[in-house]
Amino acid sequence: MSDDFNMSMRKFLKQVGVTSQQAIEEAMRKAGDSAGKSYEAKMVLTIDGLDLEHVVTGKIEGQ
Repeated sequence: MSDDFNMSMRKFLKQVGVTSQQAIEEAMRKAGDSAGKSYEAKMVLTIDGLDLEHVVTGKIEGQ
């Protein structure tokens, strides 16, 4: 893969990570006290023009 491809992919993934963390933190603030709670999370990545649907699931523990 080319350097340009790798850089554009890393830039996209960084944007996904940063904006997703901000959205999760804001949602948890709005929800109020989350101590002892856990939340099932799912991230779905699709790319137009490619036959790609990548799903990541996990759990986020409240504080």
